[in-house]
Amino acid sequence: MCEILQSLGLNAIHVDDLPKGDETSDTDISTYADQHELIVISKDTDFYHSHMILRKPERLLLITTGNIKNRQLFDLIRSNASAIQNLFTTCHYVEMSNSSIIGHEQ
Repeated sequence: MCEILQSLGLNAIHVDDLPKGDETSDTDISTYADQHELIVISKDTDFYHSHMILRKPERLLLITTGNIKNRQLFDLIRSNASAIQNLFTTCHYVEMSNSSIIGHEQ
């Protein structure tokens, strides 16, 4: 997914590229993203709860597609990249499902 996002001109890194890799805590992921002005992209509702309660991470793209193949997810990201970018100009939390993208203003 990082390659797709980078090809669209977006700054993206994978959690595996962080010092602790996939052992990095959600808190550390959020802190890193906020310090580097990145958007956390996740299916993990723990990030949603943290964002709503603590505003950490500051910007969150929550994927609510359920279990789909990576190729389908990548196609969704590609086809909706512009809409996602536009929503993040006014929203800090964006939710993407199989059929819609919703920006939540806060």
